Amino acid sequence: MHSFGHRANAVATFALTILAAMCFAASFSDSFNSPTPAASVKILNINWFQKEANANDEVSMTLNISADLSSLFTWNTKQVFVFVAAEYETPQNALNQVSLWDGIIPAKEHAKFLIHTTNKYRFIDQGSNLKGRDFNLTMHWHIMPKTGKMFADKIVMTGYQLPEQYR
Repeated sequence: MHSFGHRANAVATFALTILAAMCFAASFSDSFNSPTPAASVKILNINWFQKEANANDEVSMTLNISADLSSLFTWNTKQVFVFVAAEYETPQNALNQVSLWDGIIPAKEHAKFLIHTTNKYRFIDQGSNLKGRDFNLTMHWHIMPKTGKMFADKIVMTGYQLPEQYR
């Protein structure tokens, strides 16, 4: 006969094996989801575009951010982290990314939104590289599952340009 310790170990091992198999099945089932999110970011106004005392360029803008990210939610989705970034090239760097706004979407009911806001974080370039600069606004999202691998994707919106002169 086995001791109580051996029996408890066998039960715990069996329970953890079943739990691991269920977590794997839940994570695997997300690979069949084909989300079709939609997003749009419009610049309503450039509030200011200035050169700071330390010679860095800074921009403040008013944005309209609308999105329908409800297709990202499955029964395994815990929450979605979403952020809007300005992306541009300079002679020093092939890709510069500046986060302008972010948020956490806790449930599918909150996944459709329209936000009218100024940039939450400062849009600063180290140097005087923003005059007349073309840039993209990109909405990134990270799907945080209850179990399994975290997924990330983005939608790129092109065709934005900063003014030639400071204001």
